Amino acid sequence: MRRYASFIVVGVIALPLLLLAAVFLVRGRGQICPAGGAAVTPGGREFARLKNRMPPPPGPQDFDENVSLEALLRPGDDRGRWSESRAGRIEGYVVEVTEGGIEAANCYSFDDRDVHIHVAPRPEAPRKEWVVVEVTPRAQRWAVERGLDWRAATLRNELVGRRCRFEGWLLFDREHADESEQTAPGARGNWRATAWELHPVTSIVVLR
Repeated sequence: MRRYASFIVVGVIALPLLLLAAVFLVRGRGQICPAGGAAVTPGGREFARLKNRMPPPPGPQDFDENVSLEALLRPGDDRGRWSESRAGRIEGYVVEVTEGGIEAANCYSFDDRDVHIHVAPRPEAPRKEWVVVEVTPRAQRWAVERGLDWRAATLRNELVGRRCRFEGWLLFDREHADESEQTAPGARGNWRATAWELHPVTSIVVLR
């Protein structure tokens, strides 16, 4: 029993060190995090690459014209409703802008984090009607080259309470499927309508 407990302790100590080593291996000092992030499995790296599809932005042929805020809010299990190989366009009110957490897709960086924008059909909509769109660090750098400021603080000041149009690649964020009304109906911890997102966002337009 003591030997088993020792293995657990060693594992708990070693895991963060291994993750830190992985970060330094994939991202040298001052270098941009690779598209596969610091994920350690093939599946994790592919998921990170989907999140980091920017640049370039999608072309006209990439958009699924059936995608809309209303369509994303349609009840029912939506795991297979859309395709991650397509892009989407939605319009709605921005109810909240927050900074994302530290994650493998961004090489566990404290500085380079996604910006989460929560969009709903009306400003006072409950959380179960929120759709998430995300601006990634790569998208932020792309925006800067075009004279745009997509940092969290700026977007919060400019977008909250406004009706906006967003474009971006479709992504099913499986890590939040059990917190989404479509895939976990009625669950106590639900804070969003669907695990489908526009991620990364490639266009932001304030309509009013």
